[in-house]
Amino acid sequence: MWQRLAGFVLKYRLLLLLLLLAGTGVMGYYASKVQMSYDYVATIPHDNPKFLEYQEFKQKFGGDGNVLMLAVQTDKFFQADFFKDYVQLNKDMKNVFAVENIMSVPMAINLVKNDSTQKLEANLLFKGDLGNQVVIDSLSRVFNTLLFYKGLLYNPDSHAYLMAIYVNKDVFNSPKRTGVVKEITKLANAFQEKQHTEVHLSGLPLIRTAMAVKVADELKLFLKISFLLTGLILFLFFRSFSAVLMSMIVVAIGVIWSVGTIVLMGYKITLLTGLIPSLIVVIGIPNCVYFLSKYHTAYAKDANKTRALVHMIQRMGIVTLFTNLTAAIGFGVFCFTNSAILKEFGVVAGLNIMFIFLISFIFLPSVLSYLPAPKSKHTDYLENRFFAAVLDFLTTLVFKYRPWVYGVSVIAVVLAIVGMGRLQSVGYMLDDIPHTDKLYTDLKFLETNFKGVMPLEIAVDTKRKNGVISLQTLNRLDKLTQLISSQPDFGRPLSVVEGIKFAKQAYFSGDSSNYAVPNEFDLGFLAPYLRMKGNSNATGATSTFSKLVSSFMDSTKQVARLSVNMKDVGSQKLPVLLDSLRPKVTEIFDTAHYRVTFTGTSVIFQEGTRFIINGLMESIILAFVLIMLCMLYLFRSWRMLIISLIPNVIPLVVTAGVMGWVGVALKPSTVLVFSVALGIAIDVTIRFLVNFKQELPRHDFDISATVKQTIHETGLSIIYTSAILFAGFMIFSFSEFGGTKALGWLTSLTLVVAMITNLTILPALLLWMEKALLKKARKKELWKTLDEEEDIDIAQLGISDKE
Repeated sequence: MWQRLAGFVLKYRLLLLLLLLAGTGVMGYYASKVQMSYDYVATIPHDNPKFLEYQEFKQKFGGDGNVLMLAVQTDKFFQADFFKDYVQLNKDMKNVFAVENIMSVPMAINLVKNDSTQKLEANLLFKGDLGNQVVIDSLSRVFNTLLFYKGLLYNPDSHAYLMAIYVNKDVFNSPKRTGVVKEITKLANAFQEKQHTEVHLSGLPLIRTAMAVKVADELKLFLKISFLLTGLILFLFFRSFSAVLMSMIVVAIGVIWSVGTIVLMGYKITLLTGLIPSLIVVIGIPNCVYFLSKYHTAYAKDANKTRALVHMIQRMGIVTLFTNLTAAIGFGVFCFTNSAILKEFGVVAGLNIMFIFLISFIFLPSVLSYLPAPKSKHTDYLENRFFAAVLDFLTTLVFKYRPWVYGVSVIAVVLAIVGMGRLQSVGYMLDDIPHTDKLYTDLKFLETNFKGVMPLEIAVDTKRKNGVISLQTLNRLDKLTQLISSQPDFGRPLSVVEGIKFAKQAYFSGDSSNYAVPNEFDLGFLAPYLRMKGNSNATGATSTFSKLVSSFMDSTKQVARLSVNMKDVGSQKLPVLLDSLRPKVTEIFDTAHYRVTFTGTSVIFQEGTRFIINGLMESIILAFVLIMLCMLYLFRSWRMLIISLIPNVIPLVVTAGVMGWVGVALKPSTVLVFSVALGIAIDVTIRFLVNFKQELPRHDFDISATVKQTIHETGLSIIYTSAILFAGFMIFSFSEFGGTKALGWLTSLTLVVAMITNLTILPALLLWMEKALLKKARKKELWKTLDEEEDIDIAQLGISDKE
């Protein structure tokens, strides 16, 4: 079959190349329309209870996590020159596109009792001549008595002051957010330079935008460097510009097809799908190396280019098909998870791994048929003395020191298993950022002074209309507020009860001792003053305050919202914290009359991290099962199946053990290492075993001679491809991001271990099971799935030596 396919490819090579070129043009058109995804909750299935709770919350109160926080720490905040510039900064920020509102000291609203109208009027506190120090001092003294803002907009102990910038949620979930964040950062930097006071910026809009931009820029840079470095190593091996150029064109076409597939499937670029172009390079380069190496080896035997091309397709076609198929299975199993982002990744990765096989299968033989036959300098690498010495050393290990090979392997596995016991599964919002990065240090500043920026929402359903404004509910909300405030990882909560307490303080002429929930006696006097609707003044302050209070109740006043910012405690600690709070919350709100829900971006982030990690781990297990079935079909032998699995399990175990020993946590970016490593290690094993099976009859079923020949012939290609991929992945270890860095060096480590196990343990096991394998081989059961048409009749294929 593979000879006939070879004839088909070589006979219709021009037509096939034109079709490939046309297909690439179409894919390139669609690839140009690719967009970034800004939907964070795509990591969670839509039927997940936490997702449904979050959607219900958004329907009632809108989204959360659209607040960008700006903080300064200074003793001269209320000095005229500083305060005047800070007021101007507020105005400039308000004029930024998509900024809907700002909460800060200069924008603070004060409630004043008007006895003639029996209303509370909301007015801007800081107004008048704000360049006059006397005026500022007078107003600042009033501000310090307003307990509503204490811990919310300022920290009296550290002299830190906060500006909360509310960004339109629709803009925040679109590409326009990059420009908005850039403009806000520009204004903050200008203020910092003018006042010589460090400005700290944080919040989810900034963190997500900065992370997305940095990761995208890095991946583009590393992809380019990877192309150049891979090309350089290919040239050092093959000493041929044409071989390098062909390989680069193959992977470039593969990258274009992968991005085009994302658009055609209706997907967008996410954290995972953004890695697919790099994975296509990983899969595509070995395809090229093995095809070219087999072509050069075949040509070196009889100097017949056409026969060498047919031999290349015949021998490498089935090998490359199965290696790409197993790799596609390794990623395609993500389709069976409940996570949308993993499903998208699995579909696109699985399809394009098979596409890269098709591209290399058509492009390489077709182009090689038009090029001159390889010169002797292009095949010199086959006789490289250094690599020959390495292969001789490996052969000696396998044949003379097999017990040492087994012993070292067992010790490595035992140590790795101990290390695996130290593995932790935890994710942080900024755990991939260097601790010296300003994005990280600014987050820690906000955590130290204002208990963080991660939004947590608590929805209290009273199960009856107007239940929120009952005195009983208000008192319970106040107890919940005190409970949350007492936790070291939570900031000061904001809810409707804080607005009511603010109103009571205003009714008693701003006396801070009256900042408390009103009692039944107080309500009789307060009731007329709390009806503020329709009493907006020229500044709109009353309307603003009314909207602020009403945003913490739904339209029926049945559900109350309590918003709190918290520290980035990680996906492991957050559920523990919430579980510790639930019994105490149940004591405050009995389940018969209230339903309390913890939701918000913090909960969604934790749930999403858990789903991705669990989905990846389950997918790896499923991939192993499916790959085992493929191996069983390919080799038709349980012994060969066991032999093939051992060299692939060891690299994964060793990598997991190293992660445990060095303290690399299991998170989406690091768990992905195992999927990549599994696909690559299996490829190496298949190539070795298929070559072993193909060579066995030619060595008169001499297992020892065949193993030795396979180590030297396939081992050379394995070392070349491993070196190329090692260099390509090691580039990522120079990343600023912990996840990308871990992906780089852990995958490189796995590649090295897989190369060693497949060139030592795998052949050692073949020799160990020599008698059993020999028996099956003589029955022709060991290789009957392969197409062994060894006598190539070019005339029968419809092509000639000249072609």
